[in-house]
Amino acid sequence: MLLSACGAAPVADASFGSLPAALATLQSLKDKPPRATGTWDLPKVLIHAAQSVEYSLAGFPQPKAAWFRATVGPAAFAVFSARGRMSHSLSEPIPGAPDIAAGQALDAAVDRLVASLRAFDGHTGALAPHFAYGALDKPDYLRAHLMHLANHWQEMAA
Repeated sequence: MLLSACGAAPVADASFGSLPAALATLQSLKDKPPRATGTWDLPKVLIHAAQSVEYSLAGFPQPKAAWFRATVGPAAFAVFSARGRMSHSLSEPIPGAPDIAAGQALDAAVDRLVASLRAFDGHTGALAPHFAYGALDKPDYLRAHLMHLANHWQEMAA
């Protein structure tokens, strides 16, 4: 695919530019959480991100059509990767994922996301196809997870 030849820009938000940076950012939330300015509160955002990471290991509950995952999805990921940032609806759940209630405990949400990222990092087996982007290798999947977090962070204020 031509778009994949564009190369990848660094993830636009340095707080999520690497797995160690993301883990440090997430751990800092327990002491100084930002205020969510969007539709979802911070714990809901974190649990949503954890679901995405978990599904990359176990499989997404409701993937888009195969033709989408073979055409539009990879093209969108290539554009996001070339820009170093993604954009998506920040209040749209993962298709088929259980609803996430607002008002959950922040520490538990942080712990779940950190645990899912560590499990992803230590995973040596096959990864499940992304529900929209299709098959991704581990570096691209990590990049997708980091860009996903950075995109949601646009609705956080100090």
